[in-house]
Amino acid sequence: MIYKFSPSSLNLLKECPKCFWLHFNKNLKRPSGIFPSLPNGMDGVLKKHFDKYMEKSALPPEIKDLNIKLFEDKELLKIWRSNFKGIQFTDTDGNFLRGAVDNILVKDNKLIVMDYKTRGYPLKEDTAHHYQNQLDLYNYLLRKNGYQTEDYSYLLFYHPLHINEDGSFVFKTDLVKMNVSIANAENILKNALSILNNEMPDSDENCEYCKFAEKRKEESK
Repeated sequence: MIYKFSPSSLNLLKECPKCFWLHFNKNLKRPSGIFPSLPNGMDGVLKKHFDKYMEKSALPPEIKDLNIKLFEDKELLKIWRSNFKGIQFTDTDGNFLRGAVDNILVKDNKLIVMDYKTRGYPLKEDTAHHYQNQLDLYNYLLRKNGYQTEDYSYLLFYHPLHINEDGSFVFKTDLVKMNVSIANAENILKNALSILNNEMPDSDENCEYCKFAEKRKEESK
């Protein structure tokens, strides 16, 4: 069987192997809740914000101290940002991986992935760590497409700080530099295919979805 992955769908494997297996092999997907629109709205605003500086060959204040420049191929960046196109790679067995980046930086002809994150609260000590796999997979995709990337990426966090007297919001930014591992990305894909090509695994002991399904099953007996 041939599979189509994205960084977000592969993240399900980390949450629960059984849910992951059912999602891809039985098309049984977790119920989706209401997704807040604010992050998507912020994402669009931030891309326009950075693109204005890119068109002037300048850097926005959030990253003005970095020794880099913004990726200037607007048409290619538009493709890489698209959830329907993105950066793609197909392995020799036909398995497909696609990821959509927020932005790309350039240093000495090497690319650097930068991802925007909107939060309601300041960062915790382990906040950035939750996005490690995502960054590793983005870099894996770029390298599989023949691009050189630095061995690190950036997460740019925004969270609300206060409201001005005119009603406008002020956001605080935190720029976090993250080392990336192509080996980790390869292991994620290898593990995903190994699980999907075998019998259904056990649930993660903390999976609330599986606990709910098991409870309903018991109640229906």
